Amino acid sequence: MPAIIRRLTAHELGDVDFSADNLQEATKHEPLHGVYTVSNTYARTKTLLLDKHLDRLEDSAQSKGIPFKCDRKRLKSALRQMIVESDLGDARFRISVPAHAPSEMILSIEPFQPPKPALIGRGARCITSAAIRHNPGAKSSEWMRQRQALESEQPVGIYETFLLDPDGNLLEGASSNVYAILNGELLTASRGMLAGISRMIVLEICQNIIPLRSEAPNMADLHRFSEAFLSSSSRGIIPVIEIDETLIGDGRVGPTTLALRKAYQDWVADHLEEL
Repeated sequence: MPAIIRRLTAHELGDVDFSADNLQEATKHEPLHGVYTVSNTYARTKTLLLDKHLDRLEDSAQSKGIPFKCDRKRLKSALRQMIVESDLGDARFRISVPAHAPSEMILSIEPFQPPKPALIGRGARCITSAAIRHNPGAKSSEWMRQRQALESEQPVGIYETFLLDPDGNLLEGASSNVYAILNGELLTASRGMLAGISRMIVLEICQNIIPLRSEAPNMADLHRFSEAFLSSSSRGIIPVIEIDETLIGDGRVGPTTLALRKAYQDWVADHLEEL
């Protein structure tokens, strides 16, 4: 079924003047300038850290000079109404705030498809790019389009594109945060990227599993990585077994990544909240 898209104003939850089959297609109809956040539901109407997503949405707007303040009670009620009436089951949703009309939000939902067990079992193949993300601390509509362009250029079989700085540091994925295990430590960038909601969870749950070093993994050490993975709010932890045609470790999903994924899933189950 096509995506369900509505416009939430101070007065109503109304229709938009376009339609799309999915959230990706809907992007081309939304304003070029603005901010957004994406997440998903569990057990139909439960969410994970939605207020954290909304905090970041407001922070992103502020960093771009957009005078936006979210009416959270009204937003949650509207999202719940859309999800219940759609009968989608679990839903993936996007909240977009146009720069030219910050008093309204565009709410889009589609069926949520979690990562397939086969992907977790075999791990993901990824590539790198020197694409520059301006204002990486903000989830901007401009970046959403740039990110989709990067994804459209990925060769067949490639799951994610990681962004490099001029020194070869792995900063983040096009739609994820990235991590590597080197010399028994977990490395991940602490600046020059978007500090994802999933990253916050990873940094908490890793404390009982592996020491953390808040430093970006560098491509010069790629052949020395024992494991690698990425994280995002809608996917959790995804093992990475290859970057730029170089195998990570022995090319198989590693035990520490799987332990972190299990701890991540347990953390999620303990922190779900009703819309």
